[in-house]
Parts: sequence; C-alpha cells; structure tokens
Amino acid sequence: MAGVASADELEVGESSGVVGLTADKPYLHVMHEGRSIKVQRVQDPDYELKGYFAKTVRKCPPFCIRPEQADPRVSTIGEVEIFEFMETKLRDGVGLLIDARTPQWHQRGTIPGSVNIPFTTLSKEVDAPEMVKALESFGVTRRSSVGFFTRKMEEMGFMDGELKSGKWNFSKAKDLVLWCNGPSCGQSPRAIKGLLKVGYPPERLFYYRGGMPLWQLWGLTTVIPNK
Repeated sequence: MAGVASADELEVGESSGVVGLTADKPYLHVMHEGRSIKVQRVQDPDYELKGYFAKTVRKCPPFCIRPEQADPRVSTIGEVEIFEFMETKLRDGVGLLIDARTPQWHQRGTIPGSVNIPFTTLSKEVDAPEMVKALESFGVTRRSSVGFFTRKMEEMGFMDGELKSGKWNFSKAKDLVLWCNGPSCGQSPRAIKGLLKVGYPPERLFYYRGGMPLWQLWGLTTVIPNK
C-alpha cells in the first residue's frame, strides 16, 4: 500500500522564495518501493529542461500529437489531479499510478509512486496470464459460474451488472491513473483501450496525457527504479 503525507510547513510564493506544486502546497511525500519520496519542483529559477524530452520535433508518424482523450468515457487529468490522487487514493491503497511504458523507459526514470505495467500486458486478452495477474493486482476478482437469468439481469442494468464482465467482478477494482511519454505517445491510450475491452469500468480509469514530458517540464521529482 502506498502512503502519502502532504506538507504545509512552508509558505509558497514570491516572498518565501519557495516554488510550490500549487499556490498552497509546497511539496508532498509519496511512497515508492518502500521509501518516502519528496515530490517537489526544481527550485532553481534558471532551470531549463534538457535531454530527450526537451526535443520538440520528432517524425510523425509515429510521434504525432494525439487526441486529448484516450477514450470518450475516460477522464483526462493533469498534474494537480495527480497530486490529489497521490494524497488520497494512492495513499489509501484504493488507487494505482501506472507507468504504462516499456520496462526500458521505466528504468530511465519514473513518476514517484508509479508501478510499471507495460501497455503490452494491458493490451492482451482477458484470459492471458499476464492480464489475469494485472487484473488481480487491481482488486478485480474471479466470478463463480454465472447463470443465464443472472446474466440477463445484469445486461438489463440490475445487480451491478456494469461492474461485472464474464468471469470477472470489477466491483472492488481500484482507480487507475495511466501515463506514458506524453501527447505523442500511444502506449497508455492502448493500455486504457485494452482495459476497457476486458470490462474495466471507465469511471475508474484516468489518463494523464502530459506524461513524463510535462512532468519534467514542470521540474517535478522523478526517481530511478530500484535505487
């Protein structure tokens, strides 16, 4: 279970010299791989983004600007919503922050509190062992055998049918925030579409479109996994 504790000991603003996350939040803490990580912005006013995510021109396709929404049923969120998610659902163990990139990208640096579940896993069929393992880690449970009458009642909108799909019960599924390499990256959108395909409730999925490029542009803390 991830734990988060916000901090309000410092004042934010020009007079204090503190560059905060928001107007009233200087930083927060999130658990990552068993240790507390302070999430804050770079305090150097001369800081400039460098490296891969500072580049603005890449070949399109494949690096084309993608739609604001991964799916019309799934909410797109920004950094402030990520902060709130870290301090509530992630802290309480009812939500997960998912780095949907390939392991090679994840190892180069990730958003604190994230777990790496690649889009290739979340795009598999519902009975694939990798997808089964992922769904179970999200709080999804297997259903016992479902009779014809019960199934029909669910299809008609009764008996929480919208939270059940075939062999799976999504009634206790966690809220998931999925992200990847920003507006030109199709990895987290593919993961979201894969989860929707197997019946994951769209209201429990969230798309952080900005991903690593926007996270780094704001000078926010990143971590190298297993270090």
